[in-house]
Amino acid sequence: MLEIDTWILVLVFVAIAGVLVAMVSGVKIIRPYEQAIYMRLGKYIRVLNQGLNFVCPFINEVRKLDLRTQVLDVPSQEVITKDNSPVNVDAIIYIKVTDPKNAFFEVTDYRMATVYLAQTTLRSVIGEMELDDILSNRERINLQLRDILDQNTDKWGVKVENVEIRELDPARKVKEAMEEQTSSERKRRAAILQADGMKRAAILEAEGKKKSRILEAEGLRQSMILEAEGKRLAVILEGQGDAQRLRIMSVGAATLDSKAMAVLSMETLKSVGEGESTKFFFPIELTKLVEGVSQYMGAASTIPERGISEISDVKANIGDPDDILGPIPKAAELKEQIATLDKIMDAEMKETKDIAQNPRVADANE
Repeated sequence: MLEIDTWILVLVFVAIAGVLVAMVSGVKIIRPYEQAIYMRLGKYIRVLNQGLNFVCPFINEVRKLDLRTQVLDVPSQEVITKDNSPVNVDAIIYIKVTDPKNAFFEVTDYRMATVYLAQTTLRSVIGEMELDDILSNRERINLQLRDILDQNTDKWGVKVENVEIRELDPARKVKEAMEEQTSSERKRRAAILQADGMKRAAILEAEGKKKSRILEAEGLRQSMILEAEGKRLAVILEGQGDAQRLRIMSVGAATLDSKAMAVLSMETLKSVGEGESTKFFFPIELTKLVEGVSQYMGAASTIPERGISEISDVKANIGDPDDILGPIPKAAELKEQIATLDKIMDAEMKETKDIAQNPRVADANE
């Protein structure tokens, strides 16, 4: 009896263990970022979504696939460009599983297959471009690689989100040649800049000499104009002074008789004789002067009587002195003429200053 009870307990324990094992085998928990392929007896049944899923125990096979973005490293490889320049290139690929069924059944290992496809595609794309285009158009290469890989991996249920060229490393000899080319280019640009600077300096120097000559000529012209104006005004003032002196002398001489003229002539001879010169020039005939003096002194045979000239007699003989000599300018008129000349000089000086400050004025005047 005891032996039968033992067997019963063993059977109950085995049954409970079998139920637990069956439950564990038949219950599958899928995480939020996963999907699973459910197969029974080697046959595809369906795709298991996130959460708690019940499958047939013991005879099921479940393969989970990660749906998050995965980063794949494409190993560095040497690629020959279109202009026969060796370049070491590596890249990074960002992929994401969009169809777990195709990713599991259409390819053995979609990660490895994507990396190998990226290597061959990268070699093909780089081989069709020259080195300068590769170095300057990296973004275009990334987009071209992404489009090609995405199109080829679509049948695997894999989407290529992005491709980034991580490093482009030309061969050592190519680097040396590029450095020499860059150095030569910089020397060429420096020579061009130096030549351009010398050209501009020569142009500016010539422009400066031109402006200097223009200003010098303009200053000479203005000085000649001012000098001529000054001479003209001096001649006018001197002539007006002489005219005034003559008018004063004519007014005084009109009231003098022959005796007074003889006295003045004798005083003139006296002043001439006091000089150190041995030669004398007289504006009148000396005999006439001596005759007048002798008549005045009573030594002549006859002493003619000469009356004092009147202003009316002067006007009758030679005309109105105002009409002949012209009006004598007053002090106010002279000041006005001098002020006008000062304004002209100020205007000329201002024009010269404007030309010096703005050379374009001289060009416009030309």
